[in-house]
Amino acid sequence: MSDTAARLLNLLSLLQTPREWPGSELAARLGVSLRTIRRDVDRLRDLGYPVQATMGAVGGYRLVAGKAMPPLLLDDEEAVAIAVGLRTAAGHAVAGIDEASVRALAKLERVLPSRLRHRVGALSSATESLLTWERPTVDPEQLTAIAAAVTNRERLRFAYRRHDGADGERLVEPYKLVSAGRRWYLVGYDADRGDWRMFRVDRVSDLRSTGGRFDARTLPAPDAAAYVTQKLLEMTPVYTATATIHAPLDFVSRRLGTAGLEEIDAGTCRLTGHADTLDWLAWRLLALGCDFEVHEPAELIAYLRGIGERAARAAG
Repeated sequence: MSDTAARLLNLLSLLQTPREWPGSELAARLGVSLRTIRRDVDRLRDLGYPVQATMGAVGGYRLVAGKAMPPLLLDDEEAVAIAVGLRTAAGHAVAGIDEASVRALAKLERVLPSRLRHRVGALSSATESLLTWERPTVDPEQLTAIAAAVTNRERLRFAYRRHDGADGERLVEPYKLVSAGRRWYLVGYDADRGDWRMFRVDRVSDLRSTGGRFDARTLPAPDAAAYVTQKLLEMTPVYTATATIHAPLDFVSRRLGTAGLEEIDAGTCRLTGHADTLDWLAWRLLALGCDFEVHEPAELIAYLRGIGERAARAAG
């Protein structure tokens, strides 16, 4: 491959990212002059790639949708098939390819002609997937719009429904999208609250791009995934249980360990334990195979009562 051909491919790869590239930045990336960039852009246009140039201080080059598919070695049927497949992967949060699907879909839909975008949308809206577990609730179009705003460092305004059901308007500087299981999270800086926030994308509605650009901020975490992990852990309820166990301390400690155990008398001890789920606390106590009384929390008492009622019904 010649140097010119390799440079054109590199230039095309940069332009396929949904943002506007100043000519000086493209020249620096490719190690050539501005004149060479202008010449290469003309070559891409001759090949059918719709490269748009804008003037001004924030102007530059970007790849836009044209009247026909640019020569990507894909026919219309292949382009539709790929776009539908990427939407499916993005919406279903398939492990390992979900985030890559969103990035690829953002690039592909950027250059799809309107007739093909219509076919992709019609096919997606007319089909349903039979899922074993939780139904996906994230719109791939919304994911690609957010991904574009992240790339362009463009502020987003949207309505957001909090976990308590309250609705509110948010103005956010989007930082990264993070996929966690079947959930998508947007990490961004909330301009109105002056702090970093995490938003579940399925609770976002009325998404609007403001057109306003922002300078990158420093995330208070090693990366966006670490930030989401930290916030999810903070949101997880932690239960502290206190129970009297009618068994010798030595018997209980061999099964539960010595942490949180205190001897009351030769045949009784007190347990103070912590867990983030009620079923784990209940299982630890029931697995002892001896009598016990739970003093707190009230949630654990109610949980055990429910287990007892179900067990009684099962036994007839």
